[in-house]
Amino acid sequence: MEGGRSVSHATRVRQEIQRFLAIGPVQVAELELVPEAGPEPGLGGGGVLRPGPGSPPITHGEVFLLVRRGGRPIATLLGRVPEGADPRTVLTALAQRHTDAAPAPAPTPAPAPASTGVAAPFTSVVVATRERADRLAQALDSMLAQDHPDFEIVVVDNAPVTDATRALVAHDYAERVRYVTEPVPGLALAHNTGLAAARGQVVAFTDDDVVADARWLTELTAPFAADPDLGCATGLILPARLRTPAQVLLESHGGFAKGFTPRTYDPADPPDDEPLFPFTAGRFGSGANMAFRTDVLRAVGGFDPATGAGTLARGGDDLYGFVRVLAQGHRLHYTPQALVWHHHRETWQDLETQAYGYGAGLTAYLTAILLDRPALLPAFLARLPRGLAHARSLTAVRDADAEPQGPQGAPGGHDDRGHPWPRRLSRLQRKGMAYGPVGYLRARRALRAAARASGPSGPSGMPGASSTPGASGRPR
Repeated sequence: MEGGRSVSHATRVRQEIQRFLAIGPVQVAELELVPEAGPEPGLGGGGVLRPGPGSPPITHGEVFLLVRRGGRPIATLLGRVPEGADPRTVLTALAQRHTDAAPAPAPTPAPAPASTGVAAPFTSVVVATRERADRLAQALDSMLAQDHPDFEIVVVDNAPVTDATRALVAHDYAERVRYVTEPVPGLALAHNTGLAAARGQVVAFTDDDVVADARWLTELTAPFAADPDLGCATGLILPARLRTPAQVLLESHGGFAKGFTPRTYDPADPPDDEPLFPFTAGRFGSGANMAFRTDVLRAVGGFDPATGAGTLARGGDDLYGFVRVLAQGHRLHYTPQALVWHHHRETWQDLETQAYGYGAGLTAYLTAILLDRPALLPAFLARLPRGLAHARSLTAVRDADAEPQGPQGAPGGHDDRGHPWPRRLSRLQRKGMAYGPVGYLRARRALRAAARASGPSGPSGMPGASSTPGASGRPR
C-alpha cells in the first residue's frame, strides 16, 4: 500500500510537471478599435494593433489581447493568429465579434476631473523597491510620462544591500524623483515610510515591476475628485509578458485583474453579491495599483508593519489597508481605466513562493484586522462558514486533465479559474493559510524586539523617512 501510494504520488507529480512544461508562450498586444470614420486611412471600422510594453511585433501564434475603445480598456481576449495571416486583421475581427456580442458597458460612475471642473488632486506616487534597479528604471520612465498635471514620485529603498537604487535615482532621475530609505525589511514598513514622506492629497502605490499606462494616475485619482467620501481607489493590472509557463499559468488562474466593470464598495450599503464583505478584500484590488486619500490612510495608522512581503507574515498589507479604510466608513472604488502592466514571476519556484505567500498573507491580514479592530469579530464569526467555503474554492485543484491552453483555460477571462491549477500550488496555498496567523504574530514580536534594540528611532507603524539631501518636490 505504501509503495502504491508513493508511485501514485510520483506519477501525479510527473504529470503536473509535463503539463506545466507544455504551456507555450503567449504574445501580449493591445488593439484600439477604430470607428467607421477612423482617423487613419484604410482603417474604417478596423483597429490599430500594438505590441504590449517591451514586446516585439505580433506574429502568428497565441496572443493575449487588450481591447481599447477611445483609449479606454474594455476587454481582454485570447486569440490565435494563423501562420501567414495578418495579425491586425485576425485580431480586429476577433475583437469586433466580442464587442458586438457583449452588452453595452455601463457608464463609469467617477468622471475624470476635467469633466467635473474639479482640479486633479496633487498626488504622491510611492514605489517601494529592493535591489531591482533595472526593472525600477522602466517603471519610473512610465510614471514620469503620466498625463496627470500635478504629482511627485517617491522611491523607497527597502533594506538596501547595495547602492544601485540610490545611484540610479541620483544619476538618472535627479530633481524628478525623491529617494528615501527604510532600513528594516518589509513592504508595509516601506509603504509607511513613503506615506510619511508623501506631500500629496492622494498617495498612490505601485511596484517596481510595472509599466504604467499613460493615463494611469489621472484615472486612478479621478474618483477622489468626484467623491469627497472616497478613501481608496484601485485599478486594473494586466501582464506585461507571458513568455514562461509560470507567467501564463498565473494569468490563466486570474492574475491580478478584477475585470472591466467599475465598482464602488460602500460600507454603508454592503453589496448583496459579496456575503463575506469586507473580509474578501482580495476582490477589491491589489497593492501594485492602489491609491488612498492621504489623511484617511494616516488616520488609520497606515499599513500594519507586521504584514507584507519581506516579513514573516509573507503578505496581506494591501488587504489590511483596504479593510481598515472601509471599516472607518470610507468608500473604495475600482476603476479598470487605471491600468498598469505587471511583470509576473517567471519560474515554477516563483509560483511556489507566491502561492504560499498568498495563502499566508490572507490569514495574516485577517489576524491583524481582528487584533486591531476586535469589534469586527462578531461580523467575522458570522461569515466564517462561508469564508471557509471561499478559502476551499480559492485553493481548489481544477481540471487537472485539461489541455494547458485553449479557450476555456487560457488568459482572458479574469473571473474564470478554468486553467489547471496544480495540486502542489493548491497544497502550498492551504499550508500558507494555516501558517499566516503564526507568521503574523512572529512578525509582530520581531518588530517589537527590533524597536527595543534600536530605541526611539527604531521601526514603528509609521516610521520617519530619511530623505536624500537636495531632492526636489514636484516633478518638473
